[in-house]
Amino acid sequence: FGIVTTGKAYADTMEALDELGIDARVAADIGLRVYKVGMPWPLEPDGMRQFAEGLEEVLVIEEKREFIEHQLKWQLYNWRESVRPRVVGKQDERGEWLLSPDNELTPGVIAHVIAARIQKYHDTDRIRGTLTFFNDQGAKSAAFITPIKRTPYFCSGCPHNTSTKPPEGQRALAGIGCHIMALWMDRAETFTQMGGEGVTWIGEAPFTSESHVFANLGDGTYFHSGLLAIRQSIAAKVNITYKILYNDAVAMTGGQKHDGELSVDQIAGQMVAEHAVKVAVLTEDLGRYKGVSLPASVRLLDRSALPAIQDEFAATSGCTVIIFDQTCAAEKRRRRKRKTMVDPDRRIFINSAACEGCGDCSVQSNCVSVEPLETEFGRKRRINQSSCNKDYSCVKGFCPSFVTVDAAQVKKSKVDFEFADLPEPIIPSAGHGYNIMVTGIGGTGVLTVSALLGTAGHIEGRASTTADMAGLAQKGGAVYSHVRLAATNDDLLSPRIIAGGADLVLACDAVVAADKPTQTLMIPQRTAVVANADIAPTADFVRNRDIDFRSAQVEKAIRAASNPNACDFIAADTVAVAVMGDAIAANIIVMGYAWQKGLIPLQRASLEAAIELNGVAVDFNKRAFALGRLLAVRPDKVETLVAAARGPLPEPPATSLDEVVARRIADLTAYQDAAYAQRFAAIVTRARAAGDDLGDAVARSLYKLMAYKDEYEIARLYSDGRFKAAFDAQFADGKPRVLLAPPLISRIDPATGRPRKISFGPWIFTAFGVLAKLKGLRGTALDVFGYSEERRHERADIAAYEAEIERLLMGITADNHGLALAIARLPMDVRGFGPVKDKARADVAARRSALWAKWPGEAARAAA
Repeated sequence: FGIVTTGKAYADTMEALDELGIDARVAADIGLRVYKVGMPWPLEPDGMRQFAEGLEEVLVIEEKREFIEHQLKWQLYNWRESVRPRVVGKQDERGEWLLSPDNELTPGVIAHVIAARIQKYHDTDRIRGTLTFFNDQGAKSAAFITPIKRTPYFCSGCPHNTSTKPPEGQRALAGIGCHIMALWMDRAETFTQMGGEGVTWIGEAPFTSESHVFANLGDGTYFHSGLLAIRQSIAAKVNITYKILYNDAVAMTGGQKHDGELSVDQIAGQMVAEHAVKVAVLTEDLGRYKGVSLPASVRLLDRSALPAIQDEFAATSGCTVIIFDQTCAAEKRRRRKRKTMVDPDRRIFINSAACEGCGDCSVQSNCVSVEPLETEFGRKRRINQSSCNKDYSCVKGFCPSFVTVDAAQVKKSKVDFEFADLPEPIIPSAGHGYNIMVTGIGGTGVLTVSALLGTAGHIEGRASTTADMAGLAQKGGAVYSHVRLAATNDDLLSPRIIAGGADLVLACDAVVAADKPTQTLMIPQRTAVVANADIAPTADFVRNRDIDFRSAQVEKAIRAASNPNACDFIAADTVAVAVMGDAIAANIIVMGYAWQKGLIPLQRASLEAAIELNGVAVDFNKRAFALGRLLAVRPDKVETLVAAARGPLPEPPATSLDEVVARRIADLTAYQDAAYAQRFAAIVTRARAAGDDLGDAVARSLYKLMAYKDEYEIARLYSDGRFKAAFDAQFADGKPRVLLAPPLISRIDPATGRPRKISFGPWIFTAFGVLAKLKGLRGTALDVFGYSEERRHERADIAAYEAEIERLLMGITADNHGLALAIARLPMDVRGFGPVKDKARADVAARRSALWAKWPGEAARAAA
């Protein structure tokens, strides 16, 4: 039996053989040969034939396609038939798949295949045991359903959030670069090799009724070879608009500068020279073009003109070009830290009390820094100040909850703590190998943790390797890092951890730890876990405002796969923000906690030395490490520190129907008066008689309708103390300005068709206080706001829902109870303000009609 392998697959193969107990001596005894190919193509024939002489079977192990395997078969095909071995690799002798041609090979997969193939030549208890283990693991993996995936996404403030959005009814073609992620945001389709962007349309255009497409093209790709694609489209005279996404960096591979000089005016000049029909430059900062000479035919516009320009260019025959100039958000962050770019002192704050949770801010910005906030009155929105890159596109959401804060100073924790007297744990031995899997979110310093562990091992003279799987994950997706520590290099044959081989999982992100790549490395008999209990929202939230983050299922999956006596979940993000003032400390806190629990076989001195060698935020990271240690020893003390930093917490959500109703009665009394609240209570009481689930649905929905956010209510929500408390908890200083679109004075924005928002300074808070006291005018002849179409709709919705509940209660039975619940919950989806709410109301009306059509006797009633 022989094995032919190369590159990374060779290291993984040697690890697999070690797992099977096949060392050099055993291999010699059983006649096993391993051939490491130095150059996969062309495969040297004489050495291969000499290796294959006398073998019955050769297993070829290589990543991706069968490159070596095909050559080997060609070389041996006409060799002496009496000594020609069987060759298997990607497929076995029956044509069944053996090793995946597209997914990455792992030591566990390789060990499983070797054990299955070698058993007839070398049958031992260890081989049989390994086969049984991997068969069981394979069955477990096949049956495992990942609770939720962490998909890579555009960074907060990424220019592609805006630039890759095509007009309604148009489609875009993807290309190579960060913007290829538009493929899984429903913003683009298909992609080509670098330099072929949009060229597929040349072949497609004559055979479709579609008249025009967009093609996304990065500036780095343009400089590399993308110009040739545009030149070909111009020569073919197809109707296509290229969006050259100028973000001033080769962002996908780490933010390098272009491989030569490249500027917007140079691209614009070249496009005009290439005879593009129309060329426009859109920018985030018109000021940067002072003194810049653009060709006379090229228009220079603010980026807000993108929808109008796209519509115009889509209707233009021939090849048109939009150059969208906005600096990469990650590069902005780096340059601002290095003081090479101005860091705006404006931040965005969301008044969660005024927020409807409609998600329009996410629709407008496509930004992952707009995060969910769970409250008693439903899921609202908040801005993650740690990750926000100050793009400000979220304020385009049509909502009165957005506040800009000039001269903003985000509050930093003033909490101090002592850690000099922390006890030293018993440090475990790495022995012949200790394996740590680190999981996290790209861009949050996950690989810093693995680098610190590997460097500390090196400082101690141990063998240490790290294998990082990042790729697009640096854009907010899943990051995995295998860290292996041992006494000697002979104990580390592969940098990858084999299936079931993880001794410790540092789950800096629990969602990634609950995914298959990590789950396959864990077994209850061996694997300890320290997990961050604070589940960061996945990118899917941007497109699905009501997504279930399945945090309970995530925790359940991790606990089921790990040692039940060594699996801890800690609120690392909460502790990091409260005590350290920045969520970036969370990963180091997790590492410090695990070390204090005696789960990391490294000395504290070497870990702290590694932090010093890293040379970035040394004191900050040392304190974060110490804070993690303190959390492991004195969780009560850390809880006190967190409480001191955050101040009093908001009231937790109601846990019983009585509490749900009571809170809404109290709020409706403050909203209008006691009589208004009793109107609500009477209907809910009737609904509860048909079941608590219906009572709960009616309580939440009717409250939602009755507490509609008109001008008086928005004034109350800004002046009753809640806004000030929330603002003061987040900012130490700053000048808030509220963004509103008052119907009496706001003009329609021709670019969006929506009322234009106006910024109101500090005086608005005095006005809010006065307006809130006039709530008694609501619904009367003196209510000047009540005559608008939106307010009339809102009042009509309340009356219609009350009548609807009466109809449900008259005909509800056990058989149609579920249908009644679905109808009763419909108002919860009518969220937002102005045009957003109008669209939601229309969508819900269609669903309501469909549900009522199923109600017993409704068809006859409709006919009558």
